[in-house]
Amino acid sequence: MPLKLSAVLITKNAGEDFERCLQSLTFADEIVVLDSGSTDNTLAIAKRAGARIFTSQAWPGFGTQRQNAQQYAQGEWVFWVDVDEVVSDELALAVQAAIDDAPVNTVFEVSRLSWFFGRFIRHSGWYPDHIVRLYRRTEFAYNDALVHEKVHCDGAQVKKLNGELLHYTATDFQDYLSKSVRYAADWAEGRHRRGKTANLFDACSHSAAAFLRKYIFQRGFLDGRHGFLLAVFTAHYVFNKYAALWIKTRR
Repeated sequence: MPLKLSAVLITKNAGEDFERCLQSLTFADEIVVLDSGSTDNTLAIAKRAGARIFTSQAWPGFGTQRQNAQQYAQGEWVFWVDVDEVVSDELALAVQAAIDDAPVNTVFEVSRLSWFFGRFIRHSGWYPDHIVRLYRRTEFAYNDALVHEKVHCDGAQVKKLNGELLHYTATDFQDYLSKSVRYAADWAEGRHRRGKTANLFDACSHSAAAFLRKYIFQRGFLDGRHGFLLAVFTAHYVFNKYAALWIKTRR
């Protein structure tokens, strides 16, 4: 009997919380993991969860890596989850109901609720963070962006699923900053390949604008001290993006 639903993940050193992520995916017909050189116990955790595991030492960027992982899926439907996310019970039920009678050319958005150093953020432009994560395997796929990749689904009907995808994006300070720097470097590399340039004024002005947008216009102040910290970290990330592009330009 053909598989109905494949939960697909790309991994590298996912950490101990990875097990919690996989436990929330037991409703899927299969779990597919494409790993790019983990040195911790990521693969052991995936194996205990019964996942089908594939490895790739090369790192082509997030978008292309997701395309590669999708090729290993066998289900009619692909449901994407990141290693720091947990599927709520309500969302799991909504996914199962959606794929039972969904028309063709249809993709499904989830509402992502993100955890930031001890608190779920419900303002600051973070919630509801609608993101396409469920679609038929033969109809759609991710674009090839190095970072901030998206499902290429122009012209598709987009429907929203009930329930929330719990995103534990910030639990460890060092890991969060390391990830932020890596994303900034990937963003700069992608822009540089397209011939874009930047200067330090761009870095400063965009950084200041990012803080104001996050804290004032997206009402980050309603998230209290966590909202202020998030706005500062966002400004820091934006500064790093343009600074990294400036450095590449000078080279």
